Amino acid sequence: MIEVHAFATPNSVKVAIALEELGLPYELRAVNVRKGEQKEEAFVTLNPNGKVPVLVDDGFVLTESAAILVHLAERTGKLLPSDGESRARVFEQLFFHASALSPAFGNAGFFKRFSPDPQPIAEARFATEAERILGLLDRRLADQAFIVGEAFTIADIAHFGWLWRRQFPGLTLDGRPHLSRWYQTIAERPAVQRAISRVEALVPAA
Repeated sequence: MIEVHAFATPNSVKVAIALEELGLPYELRAVNVRKGEQKEEAFVTLNPNGKVPVLVDDGFVLTESAAILVHLAERTGKLLPSDGESRARVFEQLFFHASALSPAFGNAGFFKRFSPDPQPIAEARFATEAERILGLLDRRLADQAFIVGEAFTIADIAHFGWLWRRQFPGLTLDGRPHLSRWYQTIAERPAVQRAISRVEALVPAA
């Protein structure tokens, strides 16, 4: 049985979506990042970087959501093209996600919500970058169904995770019809809905 140590975060939901889409049985183990449980010794033993998610597969421990997505796709032969060019395009988007989309969204949200002192320059810089990235994705989706063409892949799952939590940095999909269509298409997939429901259930009731 696959174990996923996770919380209701953009990176965690990606892994749950992939597992649901691939039909692999798994167990979610809550790591309440709001209480700092990701910094506790038991968790840091699994991931010295102290971040969710972590996948444990028959003793094999893997961190970093993009690496986990690739591992699961290669294990099953699904959600990742086998031919060179299309496969390279998926990796291109995964690296773009890790180097551009994720840090822009994460930092925009941090400086907006958690900075102990107002940081207007940093907040504006990351919010502007996040908006620019949304525009890039909208244009990319103008003439194709998914992020890398006409097939749903782990690249779509990676991007969806942060757009699912776009309210954290205060972003919307307003005025971006192609991106909105893509988001709605993915949000309506039964596997995605199951994953979101399971991940949201990790949050303790108030």
